[in-house]
Amino acid sequence: MTTSLRWTSRDLEAFPDNGKRYEIIDGELYVSKQPDYWHQLACGTVFASLQDWSKASGAGFPNIAPGIIFAEDDDVAPDVVWISKSRLAGVLGDDGKLHAAPDLVVEVLSPGTANEHRDRDVKLKLYSRRGVREYWILDWRARQIEVYRRKRAQLRLHATLIEGDALDSPLLPGFSCTVSELFEGFPPAGDEGSD
Repeated sequence: MTTSLRWTSRDLEAFPDNGKRYEIIDGELYVSKQPDYWHQLACGTVFASLQDWSKASGAGFPNIAPGIIFAEDDDVAPDVVWISKSRLAGVLGDDGKLHAAPDLVVEVLSPGTANEHRDRDVKLKLYSRRGVREYWILDWRARQIEVYRRKRAQLRLHATLIEGDALDSPLLPGFSCTVSELFEGFPPAGDEGSD
């Protein structure tokens, strides 16, 4: 009888700090290359929009790539999160990591079928079962955002927004920006060059 290796948060502590992102989902190790310029610009842009609204409303806090330890075998670093002020103290551990679901998680797609599968399937299932209330997947190449919202205890696709559509959320009363605003300054679709 063979047993498969299950990675844990303790294993992550032994990995080198080499610019790669190491995440564990359901005991399986996922390694990502350092993100490219456009990926990081998309992260920064959505963070800035959430930050502006959060400062004005006082309702909560966005953060870029915080560690979330849901369990020893579910340890991830999403691109951007937002958490309400009322929930932060109960979720933030002494180690500076989140130990329960933020309200909103945002992932920006990286090129490659393995990366897309991780964000659209593996992480969607993880965030759904761990109680994330809303999940946005940004695809700057296609200029679209998939919005998943919790319905009947599961994250389900609510809308796929394209340029000109407004991005808003019941989690963020009064927050609104267009998809075009988030991707302003990005190369035209199909003209992003090589990664």
